[in-house]
Amino acid sequence: MPPKKREIGHSTPQAATSRRRSARVSSTGKKSNYFEDDVDESDDVGAARKPAKNTKKRARSELGHDNDDKSDEAPYKEGADSPRENGEEEEDDEGDKSDEDKPSLPIKRGRGRPPGKNPKASKKTKEEDESDAAPPRKRGRPSKAATPKATPKGPAKAAAATAGNGEDSDEEEFDEGNRVTFEPLPQLRDTGGVEYEDTRIHPNTLAFLKDLKANNKRSWLRARDPEFRRSLKDWDSFVETLTEKITEADETIPELPLKDVVFRIYRDIRFSKDPTPYKPHYSAAWSRTGRKGPYACYYVHCEPGGHCFVGGGLWHPDKDAIAKLRASIDERPHRIRRVLSNPHFRRTFLPKAKDGDDKSIIAAFTAANQENALKTKPQPSALWSVLIFEKQGFHPDHRDIELLKLRNFTVGTKIKDSDFTSSAAQDKIMALIEPMVDYVTFLNRVVMPDPGDDSDSDTDENNAEGGDE
Repeated sequence: MPPKKREIGHSTPQAATSRRRSARVSSTGKKSNYFEDDVDESDDVGAARKPAKNTKKRARSELGHDNDDKSDEAPYKEGADSPRENGEEEEDDEGDKSDEDKPSLPIKRGRGRPPGKNPKASKKTKEEDESDAAPPRKRGRPSKAATPKATPKGPAKAAAATAGNGEDSDEEEFDEGNRVTFEPLPQLRDTGGVEYEDTRIHPNTLAFLKDLKANNKRSWLRARDPEFRRSLKDWDSFVETLTEKITEADETIPELPLKDVVFRIYRDIRFSKDPTPYKPHYSAAWSRTGRKGPYACYYVHCEPGGHCFVGGGLWHPDKDAIAKLRASIDERPHRIRRVLSNPHFRRTFLPKAKDGDDKSIIAAFTAANQENALKTKPQPSALWSVLIFEKQGFHPDHRDIELLKLRNFTVGTKIKDSDFTSSAAQDKIMALIEPMVDYVTFLNRVVMPDPGDDSDSDTDENNAEGGDE
């Protein structure tokens, strides 16, 4: 059966009923290559705008071209009229408005009409874009509200987490936690009309030591470094002038530099339970080797608040020095008794002892050195005490057992704070050092004897013993 011929007249009513087909007819009889050559371009345009909606429109256009080959051959121009219904024109207008709001690069348009748009979807996408879009930037410095907030750290973060008063309270707490305050450095104390002198201590020096004891911190002393330097210079000048007088009283004391005589104010807290970094006092010691060494020394201590004193002797000597002192007490006890019984010495450092009473003098001397002495009398049951004394040849019932138990051999007396600030400060101190000269000389002859000291002392002691008999 022969194929039916296709009638051209039937294509016209179909084109009129189609909503998506153009009513224009090509002026040439050549078949249009619009849908063969420009498919990629139309696809690109649709994908750039709405990829989800392009597939439906492209399917409709392809279906329409299968029915009529001569339709839609004219190129699409902006503003061209098309036989659309009123509903379609409204939909396109709304879609065009949404497209105008979006910034886009110029797109090369192909032939024919662009794919249609869904009005509901366009409205939804427009609202979403407006909500997601960032507000336009303005020139100039951003306002405080626009700047991002820094995340608080440390105590400010914990306070911000617990606060529930809104953003304002969080910002206030954050500012308080990171606020830096500047305090003016304290000024030097007024001299009060009293000049600094080398022969006495200025009242400002005692006031500084008193404040240091109440604020024993590195930050406090760092802020008052000028005051500390002035007080230290005042103490150094006082020690220099006092050294000259001590060397005149005891010829065995050499003239040494200040660093060998003055104790530092800094404490070694590595193995101490006391965490305070500074000593709240000034002190100095004079001996044949300065403040350190095996020799007995003279000691001056300046600490306001009733803790000033002057003393001397051997404090915490080593084992060899203690062994020599115990041997001297055991073999020749009259030597130490004679030194302790000196009237000038006894009145100055042993005021509670009776004059001429050896027992009371020794009892007062041993009571002043009970810091690290043996606590109990060696008993037969205490094997360690018996072994110690028997090893050195001492009997537990020795008559000078109280002296043998000592590990310190020091004397001292307290003085007033005003004694350092008075005009006769050094004279008052020398009045306490001069009675110690015989006592310090005796200790040095026992612990570190010079050549000929033993023979001379033995001769004097034998004569003294013979006279006593």
